Amino acid sequence: MDISYREVAISQKRIVQGFLNTDPNRTVRVRIKGDEGFLTVKGISNASGTTRFEWETGIKVEEAEALLQLCEPSVIDKIRYEIPNGKYLFEVDEFHGANEGLTIAEIELENEKDFFEHPDWLGEEVTGDIRYYNSQLSKNPFTEW
Repeated sequence: MDISYREVAISQKRIVQGFLNTDPNRTVRVRIKGDEGFLTVKGISNASGTTRFEWETGIKVEEAEALLQLCEPSVIDKIRYEIPNGKYLFEVDEFHGANEGLTIAEIELENEKDFFEHPDWLGEEVTGDIRYYNSQLSKNPFTEW
């Protein structure tokens, strides 16, 4: 596996997250990213899997820790690297625990037809494959595929 993205990363943070609801029409996520807590609601994806409604608000880490205790089984644990790519930013997640060995890169474009450089370390395209959604990885971990 090519991990050369680490050499150009401008930041890295541990993320621990769980799901209060994993219904594909409305997932509700609790996340601790570094020293910050978040509560996020996501809607259903469009047909190509490239866009969906997302609402997020910051919460106290102590509140996030308490909410993680209420989450569905299999909390996600990962390290996120941020890598600049022109005017965009790749977020590369290296998963641990039940998803050990999985690495996913994501880039948020202004328009799904926007051009971006494809670095040599970038692997297979999995956009729209719900197996790779964190909400699904919490129920069906990568190590069990």
